[in-house]
Amino acid sequence: MSYNHFKVEIENKIANVAFNRPEKANALNMDAWIEMQTIFETLSNSDEVRVIILSGEGKHFCSGIDLELLMSIGSFKDISCSGKRSEKIRALIQKLQNTITAIEKCSKPVLAAIHNGCIGGGVDIVSACDMRYCSQDAYFTIKEIDLGMVADIGTLQRLPKIISPGMAAEMAYTGRKVHGQEAQSIGLVNNCYTSKETLMENVMQIATTIASKSPLSIRGTKDVLRYTRDHSVDDALNYMTTWNAAMLLSEDLTEAFKATIEKRQAKFKD
Repeated sequence: MSYNHFKVEIENKIANVAFNRPEKANALNMDAWIEMQTIFETLSNSDEVRVIILSGEGKHFCSGIDLELLMSIGSFKDISCSGKRSEKIRALIQKLQNTITAIEKCSKPVLAAIHNGCIGGGVDIVSACDMRYCSQDAYFTIKEIDLGMVADIGTLQRLPKIISPGMAAEMAYTGRKVHGQEAQSIGLVNNCYTSKETLMENVMQIATTIASKSPLSIRGTKDVLRYTRDHSVDDALNYMTTWNAAMLLSEDLTEAFKATIEKRQAKFKD
């Protein structure tokens, strides 16, 4: 797959997706946002892929929205009608929100491998991933507060469901940097590694394990986890019974049982 602002490579059922605007600290202009949505929607429907690793080329993981894109909002001031002006701004924000939601709704688990700066929109993006891992040089900052803005494309909605609401509020109100070890201690990342190289090696091992499991069950687990996050226990249990009633008696179940009895590695069809 060839893209202008991302590197995408698929091998052994694992898609490696990397921000590829290192000269801009992987800040994303509008073309990059559009590409990112296309990538995750495409990978979601690809039988070649069972798990996705999201990383960044160059010095930083992702520095969020390109300042030129932010500054372009100023052109909306030329629209004389306040209602139409607000409508245009709302549509732009929704477009960026939908791109990040495409990561969350992707049917395959997305593992974020974060090094150095994860800034502003970068935090929005990793908040939509299933798991986050980082190197010791990583730092996370909700930078919007220092730009006189309210973070508006997902961080304030998702982060308080990942870490404590109080810590999410502290990050949002202060804009301070949360570095790698602290990020692990507050549950923002699953693990913090000594270097980017060690980070990528370990995340690849985790991705390889996930790719070896029943793809139907992995997709179902992601779907149920996301549903459970946003619903009551009773609603989520009811959803689970419906899902299993439809999916439980699958070829993957038969293969898993046979592999266990035969003491071999299960081999699942795509």
